[in-house]
Amino acid sequence: MTVATAASPWLLEVDNLHVQFNTPRGVVRAVEGISYRVRAGEIVALVGESGCGKSVSSLAIMRLLAQSGRVTQGRILFEGRDLLTLAADEMRAIRGRDIAMIFQDPMTSLNPVLTIGFQITEPLLLHLRLTPEAARARALELLKMVGIPDAESRLDQYPHQFSGGMRQRVVIAIALVCNPKLIIADEPTTALDVTIQAQILELMKQLSRDLNIALVVITHNLGVVARYADRVNVMYAARMAEQGGAAAVFAKPLHPYTAGLLRSVPRLDQPRGLKLETIDGAPPDLLAPPPGCRFAPRCAARQAACEQAMPELVEIAAGRHAACLRAVEIERDGPAALGLPVAASGSVVVKPVQRATPLLGVRNLKTYFDVSTGLKTFGGKSAEVRAVDDLSFDVYKGETVGLVGESGCGKTTVGRTLLRLERSTAGAITYAGADVTRAQGDALKKYRRKMQVIFQDPYSSLNPRMTVGDSIAEPLLVYKLQPDKTAARARVIELLRLVGLFDYMASRYPHELSGGQRQRVGIARALAMEPEFIVCDEPVSALDVSIQAQIINLLEDLQKKLGLTYLFIAHDLAVVRHISDRVIVMYLGCVIEIADRDALYATPLHPYTQALLEAVPVPDPVIEARREHRVLGGEVPSPLAPPGSQRGCVFHTRCPRADAACKIERPPLREVQAGHFAACIKI
Repeated sequence: MTVATAASPWLLEVDNLHVQFNTPRGVVRAVEGISYRVRAGEIVALVGESGCGKSVSSLAIMRLLAQSGRVTQGRILFEGRDLLTLAADEMRAIRGRDIAMIFQDPMTSLNPVLTIGFQITEPLLLHLRLTPEAARARALELLKMVGIPDAESRLDQYPHQFSGGMRQRVVIAIALVCNPKLIIADEPTTALDVTIQAQILELMKQLSRDLNIALVVITHNLGVVARYADRVNVMYAARMAEQGGAAAVFAKPLHPYTAGLLRSVPRLDQPRGLKLETIDGAPPDLLAPPPGCRFAPRCAARQAACEQAMPELVEIAAGRHAACLRAVEIERDGPAALGLPVAASGSVVVKPVQRATPLLGVRNLKTYFDVSTGLKTFGGKSAEVRAVDDLSFDVYKGETVGLVGESGCGKTTVGRTLLRLERSTAGAITYAGADVTRAQGDALKKYRRKMQVIFQDPYSSLNPRMTVGDSIAEPLLVYKLQPDKTAARARVIELLRLVGLFDYMASRYPHELSGGQRQRVGIARALAMEPEFIVCDEPVSALDVSIQAQIINLLEDLQKKLGLTYLFIAHDLAVVRHISDRVIVMYLGCVIEIADRDALYATPLHPYTQALLEAVPVPDPVIEARREHRVLGGEVPSPLAPPGSQRGCVFHTRCPRADAACKIERPPLREVQAGHFAACIKI
């Protein structure tokens, strides 16, 4: 990498950056010698598995490293100035005004005791010296821009009154508030639905082009990279593995790790394979990394030299850099010639689903909540949210039913109501022929043993003060499934092995495990009850693509081995397509389409389902360049006052095909084709 000069065309240059953290266990070399550059108005992606150093390198740019972290070597040049040499006051003047950052978890960057309006207007008052009135007007404009419904009233609310996706939109609004020159977005759309993700990223791309704002996007969503990035930087174990233009990297990756990432992604534009491809093994411990190539232990193309010498990042072709001793061979002969696996092919084996009698039956289920909108009640009265509104479906033994829709549509409430963690307002739930809608006492205890849950965030569902082994053993002892603690410990080891974990992990605490390992613990805890039915609530949404593939394959293997039945709640439509047999699509508490997986993805009937599928990016820049990116317009309606709540279609305010009839006639869910149901009067 070249050194910046006063006439450098680069807005940002990261040059030979090294970051270390002092921990009780030793020194963690979190970033080692990475270099990359960004032009004004350019979108550059940083990709790689969790722990590879993506976020740490960005925190170093912002000078926001924890006290235990320090930059030991390198330079960070912004407009020719080395940010690492600036005084604290000089850096504060740049941070938030010229360089903004969007963090992955919005609750860590939003103050829970300050209103949303105050947090958006604060940088306007400090950096741009606007009047309070002008700052509030700008804040209102930004909330509308990022798709927050009821923006005027939302300014006076607090972060806990927003959903996860809406909090992320608020953080994006704060980043945009001062029209910065550079935005660093750390997983900016992880918590967002595909439609809102498309809106936000199209907005950020447009701002980048119109205002010449540079974007550094940290993500594990390779579809997002393919659609929006100009150039890609692939990191692995604190070092740079590959760099190049997005189209070139996706078309012909030169590093085995990049090729592995691309293989792991389920795609809507290709036939569904028997299994998702994975990258075997795990990244090395950065306390004591191996002396040679850090990817060598996981690489099918490794040679003896790979384990002895650390490969440097070198230019293999024009604009293409890779840190692999065999990159020239890969560029010349292709990955298959070196023994690297290619994507799996072959037809999918049909599951043995027993469709005579449903295992779970749901009829006219309604779950309503009485809520208020903070200090002011909605319309002067307490408000009712119809989270689930007249839902009916069946799930048969051995099948997987996918449940998809945007945040706030009621997916999680459906799962919690089925688990009896929420009380239904009306309707009936039957399980194995028995009505469990109002079951109590022993009947409820028996039902809950048969139906378990895997939560979205395994860290929040595991007690941080209990070891993994104790967390898994607890229900075994409470339900007396094992006679004593010795037998329970033996069963814990058996369960850990079943989900692909080592015996010694039973003595570890949740914070000592990776995200993928914690999710495996969550699966083991659910299996401890020997259930028949598992509600999977966004079980892979926060995981890297390679770990995500491992968990999906694990769930499929367990289903085949143990005869499990799944309700799979997710917003990743490619993952849902891979794992599901049938799919239910929800919008604002209502079911708008139900069909077998292949029928729904091949010929979606409802305009909302069509919009969801069109919003999913394909991990191929060439295909993305040809696709028409039609972003679903309009704001997500407030669940406090959904359109069509009394009459009319709930989707009519955003539907491109809606007319006057859609506003006054609520469409019933009807069978349009054999086994294919849709709620639309235009079909």
